[in-house]
Amino acid sequence: MCKKQKLLSVSDVSRMTGISVRTLRYYDGIGLLRPTEVTQAGYRLYNEEALRRLQIILLYRELEFPLKEISEMMSDSRFDMTSALERQIELLQKKKTHIENLITLAEGIKTLGVNKLDFSEFDVKKIDEYEEQAKSTWGTTPAYKEYEVKSAGRTAEDNRILAVGLMEIFAEFGRQLSLQPSDDAVQANVIKLQNYITENFYTCSDEILLSLGRFYSGGGSMQRNIDKAAGEGTAEFVSQAIEFHCENKQNQ
Repeated sequence: MCKKQKLLSVSDVSRMTGISVRTLRYYDGIGLLRPTEVTQAGYRLYNEEALRRLQIILLYRELEFPLKEISEMMSDSRFDMTSALERQIELLQKKKTHIENLITLAEGIKTLGVNKLDFSEFDVKKIDEYEEQAKSTWGTTPAYKEYEVKSAGRTAEDNRILAVGLMEIFAEFGRQLSLQPSDDAVQANVIKLQNYITENFYTCSDEILLSLGRFYSGGGSMQRNIDKAAGEGTAEFVSQAIEFHCENKQNQ
């Protein structure tokens, strides 16, 4: 004989999840989360399957999906709960990476003596774009695979220290703005930057270095971050110095 499944009232579900009774009634009204049963007295009752569905809904809400989109996805006959969870985990991990990147960068800038941080300049979508661009461009190269090996197992503190070291190099470029990009001291700092990347991230060839220089001055958040930490115009100055370095080596 099958054991009868326990049903929870709307109040029980509200206490368990922290979702208001009013919200649960609203979800029922729009067809997003129907109760398993409704008693003759009009009480809504929910089983474990309904609670699992509610958990998925709440996770999507945390990811800022509109209710309409959540409803459409979960009403699709092709909707698979396991696949949905896998996608959610992937999105949450990206969100975690965004936050860690912001914290690491903020701590690095703070160490250099900047007292005020304006987080309005940080575009989460841009972080994803930069990562995808890097992987798309270098994902199959030995350099990218080397980066994955070197970055594996690093702690947040390790990343913070590396970020501070990198920002200190940019700060040195900022102190050289009165010089020409071709000046020996500036060119020495370009080599220092290239070596730092090679030692801590991946072998930074002249080709990759040139691409990085163009990225630094590309008008995105990276350029703003460098200029904010090291002085207005630093990112463009670094790009020009890198370009001179690479062209000079080609002509030798």
